[in-house]
Amino acid sequence: MRCPYCASNDTQVKDSRPTDDSAAIRRRRICPDCGGRFTTFERVQLRELTVVKKSGRRVPFDRDKLMRSLEISLRKRPVEPERVERMVNGIVRQLESGGDSDVRSERIGELVMEGLKALDGVAYVRFASVYKNFKDANDFGVILDELDDNCAPAEAAPPILGKPTVPV
Repeated sequence: MRCPYCASNDTQVKDSRPTDDSAAIRRRRICPDCGGRFTTFERVQLRELTVVKKSGRRVPFDRDKLMRSLEISLRKRPVEPERVERMVNGIVRQLESGGDSDVRSERIGELVMEGLKALDGVAYVRFASVYKNFKDANDFGVILDELDDNCAPAEAAPPILGKPTVPV
């Protein structure tokens, strides 16, 4: 493993342990040349996946790109990173266990939408607005109606602060 600080090829593993969900091995490393310390994660990869874009272009599947897009959707949302990691692991597992190593980008988008709907409604709407290429505010209404249809009715929401409530 190359040192991210000095680019030395000779790094040493000081500690290895499984992650909380046992989906990866966390390795703590040190570089004997510069003394830099860093962490790496080792995951099982069942097969090489290729993403087939709408244009027909083919690119290698990038787990980190999937994680970054979810982090953008989940920015400032109260969702634990472990839940996001489990969701990404589940999506990757589903893609790898499919019969083909070519995966359409639409399939990835559908899996992400499905996972975000269960994880966080706001992140779901954020992701949907980009994934479905919303053109105007009415598109948000449609996706919010769809989200409402799939959610159990909640108790009466508390009044918004600063706005007087008028009994009906």
